[in-house]
Amino acid sequence: MNLSNETTPQCFSINNPPFNFPHTIASIYFSTVFSPLGLTFNLIAFVVLLKSFQRTHSRSRSSFLVFLCGLVVTDFMGLLVTGIIVITFHFTQFNWRRLDPHCHFCNYMGMSMVFYGLCPLLLGATMAVERFVGINRPFARSTSMTKSRAVCIVLMVWAVAGCISLLPLVGVGSYHMQIPGSWCFFNISSKASDMVFCLLFSLVGLLSIAVSFLLNTVSVVTLVKVCCGQDGMQRRRDYEVEMMVQLIWIMMIATICWCPLLIYSLKCAVYAKPVEPDFMLLSLRMATFNQLCDPWVYILCQESRLRRVKTANVYTAPYLYSQHIALCCGSSGLSGPSSIARPSK
Repeated sequence: MNLSNETTPQCFSINNPPFNFPHTIASIYFSTVFSPLGLTFNLIAFVVLLKSFQRTHSRSRSSFLVFLCGLVVTDFMGLLVTGIIVITFHFTQFNWRRLDPHCHFCNYMGMSMVFYGLCPLLLGATMAVERFVGINRPFARSTSMTKSRAVCIVLMVWAVAGCISLLPLVGVGSYHMQIPGSWCFFNISSKASDMVFCLLFSLVGLLSIAVSFLLNTVSVVTLVKVCCGQDGMQRRRDYEVEMMVQLIWIMMIATICWCPLLIYSLKCAVYAKPVEPDFMLLSLRMATFNQLCDPWVYILCQESRLRRVKTANVYTAPYLYSQHIALCCGSSGLSGPSSIARPSK
């Protein structure tokens, strides 16, 4: 029986389940495979970060690890909250209209998608600012940044993302059911309130990426100049290099994974173009890969592993050079210093 538009809840007013969308991008295998993998990766990364936090004695490194822990917790909870809903829907095919007649469940998932989407981008920009100040203004930063202050900054970032995710509940934008019926997200349209929220979400994300790119570029240039200077405080520089390598990888992964969704939603809202469900789902899948790839940055890009690579290069290079000399001497008929002709008596 078809319900009239007057009795249709707002979250089902545009896309009303059930849907017939057999596209492969909406396959159940993606959610059931990648959600557990992402949770496992983030849990391993959290353990690695805790061990690094216990071993470190550097204030700058400790505060940076606090930001990384905040990012891991955000990615883990994002996969947990949204993954449970999506996997449950795929296995049970529950009726959204019957389960959620007042859109509370749909609004909760939409808020989760926005909150856990913006948090990694905002935290990435925050870490870029922290490293920029730490490298270019080390004395000013060392007296102000503590672990407790870093925790407060992470909480503030979560609060900002949370406030943005709550805006549709007060009339700025709206959360709607999205095809194929397994998730809810804000409505992308040229309607005034929807456009304002879409612009806010997209521009905040793109601005975070732009700030990260700009500040990280300046920090890398400054760090290269410092490392090419006098050979002092080498251990501290190794920590600085480690943090910058991690931050560069986090920025690159976020840019590749999130730009398609941010740019596409911005384009659809500004030019009043209809949303293509298959491309929207593909963009969402790419954004989800951010939460799967980030943990490997923390696991692989550590100072101890970078130091091993550096040490291996230091010890391998002389060995290869000596082998090259021996090979050349052998080809010239010389076997080493003992083969040099001695003057006859």
